[in-house]
Amino acid sequence: MKKTWWKESVVYQIYPRSFADSNGDGIGDLRGIISKLDYLKDLGVNVVWLSPVYRSPNDDNGYDISDYRDIMPEFGALADWEELLTEMHRRGIKLVMDLVVNHTSDEHPWFIEARKSRDNPYRDYYIWRPARDGREPNNWQSFFSGSAWQYDAPTGEYYLHLFSRKQPDLNWENPRVRAEIYDMMHWWLKKGVDGFRMDVINMISKAPGLPDAPVTSGERYQFGGRYFVNGPRLLEYLDEMKRTVLSHYDVLTVGETPLVSTAHAIDITNEETGHLNMLFQFEHMDLDAEPGAASSRASIRPWRLLDLKQVMTRWQKDLEGHGWNSLYLSNHDQPRAVSRFGNDGRYRVESAKLLATFLHTLQGTPYVYQGEEIGMTNVAFESIEDYRDIETCNMYREYVEERGYDPQAVLATIHAKSRDNARTPVQWDAGAQAGFTSGTPWIKVNPNYRTINVAQALADPDSILHYYRRLIQLRKENPIIVYGRYELILDADEQVYAYTRTLPDDRLLVILNFSADTPVFALPGHIGFSAHDLLIANYPVEPSDDIRLLTLRPYEARVYRLR
Repeated sequence: MKKTWWKESVVYQIYPRSFADSNGDGIGDLRGIISKLDYLKDLGVNVVWLSPVYRSPNDDNGYDISDYRDIMPEFGALADWEELLTEMHRRGIKLVMDLVVNHTSDEHPWFIEARKSRDNPYRDYYIWRPARDGREPNNWQSFFSGSAWQYDAPTGEYYLHLFSRKQPDLNWENPRVRAEIYDMMHWWLKKGVDGFRMDVINMISKAPGLPDAPVTSGERYQFGGRYFVNGPRLLEYLDEMKRTVLSHYDVLTVGETPLVSTAHAIDITNEETGHLNMLFQFEHMDLDAEPGAASSRASIRPWRLLDLKQVMTRWQKDLEGHGWNSLYLSNHDQPRAVSRFGNDGRYRVESAKLLATFLHTLQGTPYVYQGEEIGMTNVAFESIEDYRDIETCNMYREYVEERGYDPQAVLATIHAKSRDNARTPVQWDAGAQAGFTSGTPWIKVNPNYRTINVAQALADPDSILHYYRRLIQLRKENPIIVYGRYELILDADEQVYAYTRTLPDDRLLVILNFSADTPVFALPGHIGFSAHDLLIANYPVEPSDDIRLLTLRPYEARVYRLR
């Protein structure tokens, strides 16, 4: 297996709107990020993935881009971005930008031109179809509720938008579109960026003819993923992107790829024949959704540790020696990890440390989402009026106003699953607005900021933050954590997740109690050793403990080196 800097990195995701506000307008910005770079350096991360900061009308918080080569004025100017890059590089931190090229904003100059007439030179930059029987061209459902088609009166046709109606899908069949995108990528890479996170990149190829989706429910619109996810020309487009752009730079590339299998992942991330370094798979993100649900955020069920083991083990083993994993438990689109996979009440600190141990001791590149390192939790706003996410607000309107669901039941799902759980401002201190802004924040601060914040964590040597620092440092000091082979043990245990990591001359044992109970861990007899050293644990541990038989405390995590 080749050793590379991006395998050995720890990536920190910044959602700029919610990170740090420098000018009191209630919106996080680039100068706010610059002011916190020493904090990130001290944490130990060496790559920052920056969610979109491009010029945008902000219908989907920057994922609707109107100018790929300029900065959203709320965040600052291009000169501020250039200073941010310089200051990151000065501290040994690389910058990965978000690449959003499945769609643009409907306010992008290309689309403004495209909608003027059917014979406009930019018309074929997007996907247009005439009405079918006086209605939409097909029955596809948008990810943000309703039809995936929007009627455009000036030219009497519909355009495709898999997401918001203000996010028309680009037509990747058009070579001019691809050339424009590759030219834009070169522009940023020549400015010095260190890679791209590619938004829904496996949706850029649509099936010819755009056929109707199978009817699997009584809904008016149906999920058409089989016709636009992992489409017929996806690998061709990624290969062209690699040849034209990516092969000319030493960069980190990660694709956001819903509904991929490990076979897709190997095709895309194979070191010799693949196109990207790694990708984000979503199987573990769907464990708490009802099977077959159109949206994983519109349904909820308890998740099971056995299912998590099964999913993560398959990804670890199938990609071993063939591709590379991205490791994440939360991001800007997901609820807070400690609220979802841990215990955000009595055992918040212990379970947040356990989840961190899990994340950082698997094979792959770990991604830490802002606030995760202090154990930030979900928020339960009492009114839909306090939510800002377009998907959340559309879902509430659809289920309550159109379908007649109980508002409190819908809010309960939103409290568990809304993307806004991840988007409340970072809690820097116990002062006004959690130290995020001197003004009124664009979305309310989580009320628990007085007890959960960075200042408190820095002052407490036993905090989640200091535990993250130790984990990140351990990973830097121990190549086995990056490159060691993963083997699951106790696969049928419903509370304990345990595994070994192995290199020819080194071996680790990871023991994780994913419960508030006190189960007994019994080490299988085939794992022989003569001595052991504790590398890290989230409780005080006696050196004399017999690790062959341990009674674990709630959400206890231990990592041993076996000799």
